[in-house]
Amino acid sequence: MAKKNTYKVQFRRRLEGKTNYKKRLALLKSGLHRLVVRRTNKYVKAQVIGYDPKGDRTIVDVTSKQLEKLGWKAGTKSLPSAYLTGLLAGTKAKEAKVEKAILDIGFAIPKRKGWWGAALKGAIDSGLEIEAGEEALPSEERIMGKHIEEYSKTGAKGNMFSKVGQQASLSKTFEEVKQKILKAS
Repeated sequence: MAKKNTYKVQFRRRLEGKTNYKKRLALLKSGLHRLVVRRTNKYVKAQVIGYDPKGDRTIVDVTSKQLEKLGWKAGTKSLPSAYLTGLLAGTKAKEAKVEKAILDIGFAIPKRKGWWGAALKGAIDSGLEIEAGEEALPSEERIMGKHIEEYSKTGAKGNMFSKVGQQASLSKTFEEVKQKILKAS
């Protein structure tokens, strides 16, 4: 610890590694709502948040657990569930009269064609206007979960996708849930 009296204690959330204030300020200066996408140990979460001087306002809050009510039986942390979560968040944001947003992935490492790109593509497909490069978004086959279907058919020992193999094809379930989300809007 510094011995001079000029030592300045950082903000608590910065010390905990939860908030990067420089990135946050840059996002807030844009004047747009933020599409905040996070992944926990079990779920993908998407929120549309608006800035207010008294504190941020959460306009839309969606988790991939809500997909189970729509008939989703596969994993809630996968790439297809991230897309569907983004699609659901985007449709609810459109209902709340949000037209434009900017992506906020926090401290997540932005890997191309990853889960955050799938959630972003879902929000864009719902009609929410968000700037994104095509190279960052996953392909349609990956979004529909065909890579998961192929792996589940290999019958590998300790296959963690056995839940998928026991039900109808993942891409069929994906399309059914996607249509339910689009019809509800």
